[in-house]
Amino acid sequence: MRSSRSGSRTSTASRADRKRDAVGSLRSVWVSAARPKTLTAAVAPVVMGTAIAWREGTFFATAALAALAAALLIQIGTNFANDYFDGIKGADTDRLGPTRATQAGLVSPAAMRRAYLLCFGLAVILGAYLAARGGWPIIVIGSLAVAFGILYTGGPRPLGYLGLGDILVLIFFGPVAVAGTHYVQALRWSPIALAAGLAPGLLAVGLLTVNNLRDVAGDRAAGKRTLPARFGPRFAQIEFALCLLGAALIPVALALLARAPAGSLAATAVCLAGVPTLIAVLRWRPGARLSRALSGSGRLLALYALAFSIGWVL
Repeated sequence: MRSSRSGSRTSTASRADRKRDAVGSLRSVWVSAARPKTLTAAVAPVVMGTAIAWREGTFFATAALAALAAALLIQIGTNFANDYFDGIKGADTDRLGPTRATQAGLVSPAAMRRAYLLCFGLAVILGAYLAARGGWPIIVIGSLAVAFGILYTGGPRPLGYLGLGDILVLIFFGPVAVAGTHYVQALRWSPIALAAGLAPGLLAVGLLTVNNLRDVAGDRAAGKRTLPARFGPRFAQIEFALCLLGAALIPVALALLARAPAGSLAATAVCLAGVPTLIAVLRWRPGARLSRALSGSGRLLALYALAFSIGWVL
């Protein structure tokens, strides 16, 4: 009898362990599909826009937090949408980066579709609050952000497949995000916030460039005409270098032309941390995974936004 009970407890414990392992594995799949290394592109401009509002005395915590949450939801929703649309189109079958959950069969297309719609739906709810505070400009910005998040890889002529990803990232992760975050707090547009927004926009383009450079062979095979696929790896290497240089020069230009706080020049110094990533990109050879360069680009964007914001506030 004791042996029977012991065996039953062992079997129950084993089933519980398998269930925990399955839950943990499923969680890791969804975390990977959200592409956490790219999320600094959503956070950085919100932090910078909030810092500009803080120095002016127009900081509004509720609006800032809502803008941050909405930005993250739109970015994650976009990543899920890209996973879904690339998966059902058969793209990314020969990628060197993290496995695409839909394409690999780890998540069903229906589940991934529900996930991106949920993220965008939650972002719309937050956007309703921000629109009530900021009016029609926020409705336009939010609507375009969600639309482009879907159309980047969805629709009959996906924008990312046409090589338009870089300009969209520059605009929406740059001036629109920084100035929009400032606007929902100050309730007025700031030319300085628009100009400052070019910096995180350029670094976000650099992050995208590293990703596209890594996947250039697979993208060409799938008919995905990103700029590296269209113009070649050398173009991507030059593009990354120019993005880094441009981000470094923007605080200098703001200090000279707009009398911006000298402390924000710390962001220029932070760009030196991007030199190892730049070297890795310049040394890229076909087949290289560029994992450290991708992580380095994300960290650089986070450090840049932090240095700029602290320097601006102090």
